[in-house]
Amino acid sequence: MAKQNSEKYNDFGLGEKSSSNGYRALNKDGTFNITKANIPFIERQNFFHTLVTMKWSHFFGFIILGYFIVNLIFASIYSLIGVENLTGTQGMNPFEQFMEAFFFSAQTITTLGYGRVAPLGLPANIVAAIESLLGLLFFALATGLLYGRFSKPNTTIKYSNKAVIAPYHDINGFMFRIVNPKENQLLEVEIDVSLSVKRDNSELRNFYSLKLERKKVMFFPAMWTIVHPINEESPIHQLSQQDLLEKDAEFIVMLKAFDESSSLPVYSRSSYKADELFWGEKFIYAVSRNNGRLIVDVSKIDDTEKAELN
Repeated sequence: MAKQNSEKYNDFGLGEKSSSNGYRALNKDGTFNITKANIPFIERQNFFHTLVTMKWSHFFGFIILGYFIVNLIFASIYSLIGVENLTGTQGMNPFEQFMEAFFFSAQTITTLGYGRVAPLGLPANIVAAIESLLGLLFFALATGLLYGRFSKPNTTIKYSNKAVIAPYHDINGFMFRIVNPKENQLLEVEIDVSLSVKRDNSELRNFYSLKLERKKVMFFPAMWTIVHPINEESPIHQLSQQDLLEKDAEFIVMLKAFDESSSLPVYSRSSYKADELFWGEKFIYAVSRNNGRLIVDVSKIDDTEKAELN
């Protein structure tokens, strides 16, 4: 590897042996390809994070399932106490009586209470009082989770599926493209690109912070091509495609910006492995003009054409 002045790290926080067997340390979607073992299930869980970040379909499924299970439990308790302790029940058999207890539980936990069925006696009233309190807590928690999900910045940066080594002025450059496909505006967008490579004759790795043509833009309404000039200071200067494959190279991307809609900072991550790097190609221009407006064709984010390297 050529002598270079890029900032070098002995460890990037991923461990010197990260992805040393051909596995990427950072997945394309920004999640870390790391599993923590031998930790008790409850100890490693962050339920708030899980509920706020899971898919909407899973979230509502969890809420509905929890609501059903809680009502099922309290209906069973009312049945054990005896449905005769609930006035106004009209069930003629055990199943109908259980269903009346179930729907009474649903009315109690939501503090709705139609009035036909009511608890009678101390045990039933105690259970109903406890259930109504739990209902208030349950819906307060659900409301807080909904607010957390809606208030959380939801910025999805779209990265090109491949990176390229393309001509750049009188040298070559490592390039990839990003775009914000959403309508929200991002300000003060800053990006960092680092390189992880195996050391010669070793399973340990070196990490380098790559110098970029431009690492920060004030506005991000269009598509941005990130460029690392491969000059004499670059850690990949004079390295071939085969060299990067043998060194199990991984380019790690970290983006941070300010979301104008939520007034909160947002972060995004991705990575490119050496086999996702296409040599002798350049990205096709994806911006056109129509009636005085710039049109960004997001579908062309991966489109390239052949280019002769310098």
